[in-house]
Amino acid sequence: MASSEESGTEFRAEVRAWLSAAPRPDGLRDYGGTPEAADVPAGRQWHRMLAAAGYACLHWPVERGGRDASVLEQAIFAEETTRAGVPRQLNIVGPDLAGPVIMRFGTEAQQQRFLPGIRSGDHLWCQLFSEPEAGSDLASLRTKARQDDDGWTIEGQKVWTSAAAVADYGLLIARTGEERYQGLTAFVVDMSLPGITVRPLRQLDGESKFNEVFFDAVRLPRDAVLGAVGQGWPVATATLGQERLSLGAQAVGMFEALRSVADAARQRDLLDPLLRDSIIRLWTRIWLLRATWLRALSGDTELSSPAFSVLKLVSSEIYRDLGDLATAALGVDALVADEQLVRRMLVGRAQTILGGTSEIQRNILAERVLGLPR
Repeated sequence: MASSEESGTEFRAEVRAWLSAAPRPDGLRDYGGTPEAADVPAGRQWHRMLAAAGYACLHWPVERGGRDASVLEQAIFAEETTRAGVPRQLNIVGPDLAGPVIMRFGTEAQQQRFLPGIRSGDHLWCQLFSEPEAGSDLASLRTKARQDDDGWTIEGQKVWTSAAAVADYGLLIARTGEERYQGLTAFVVDMSLPGITVRPLRQLDGESKFNEVFFDAVRLPRDAVLGAVGQGWPVATATLGQERLSLGAQAVGMFEALRSVADAARQRDLLDPLLRDSIIRLWTRIWLLRATWLRALSGDTELSSPAFSVLKLVSSEIYRDLGDLATAALGVDALVADEQLVRRMLVGRAQTILGGTSEIQRNILAERVLGLPR
């Protein structure tokens, strides 16, 4: 039987050969985990090619159309797509967040209805969690869902929702009771329903991947509930845990960004011993992040475990420090050195806010993992 290292080498060669031979849809770029509107046609076509070749939703069970890919295989695929300059899937929310949560909490009818479209790339998903006054403190959300004989009525607002302007479906957490945690319920939302208004937010890097979403008397059927009524908090924590695992995979892109900084500095004769030392230190931190991510994926810990907050915390701060290093090393030349590098620099500090601030992650680790007082 081949060792995991040998299997990994074979899988890397397989993926690299396929990526080398696969035609690129017109307009395809490595847009990261979230496409803009202009990226969707090419991204969807690319995802369908991945699905046909057996590379979509690698970590899903075989019976759900996945490959039951090992941790090593998932890491290799992420690395090779990054090196090839292509996205590893249509977007992060469908395959990495909504899909696994639907498998865990959804009815068989919901799984049959939604999972095939996620795997094929026909349906793009968004995550409707954060609100203007409930970002990192998700349990403070105010969007309400009121039940009647025919279903549910949704009223409220979400913000910082990635891909909402182009999503077919959304995973929504809304308040159905007064209790802080037991008063939350998860829903699957058709984003084309009347009463939903999406307003894109222009970012510092010129893109508009984030959005405000308004719900004005939006009607949902009774079977839109994911899990049980009042079970929204476990759904949310499982989703956020999965998101933090996905954030750990970004290490592969960080290596490419760090290489871009080194190459740009070398071309400008700026790669002195001090800068080399800074690059080596950051390179080591990225490798440690990747090792932690691999360990997290291969363990038996529940995805809702607060221990996974360390992945979000470390990856966010490395992103920030990458931008700071590029700015310090290259000065104004950093703005023209490499398009991908410039984007990472501009959004680097946002990484310490989105998905839960670094301060919140430290509180979670201190209180729930180390047992320190509030």
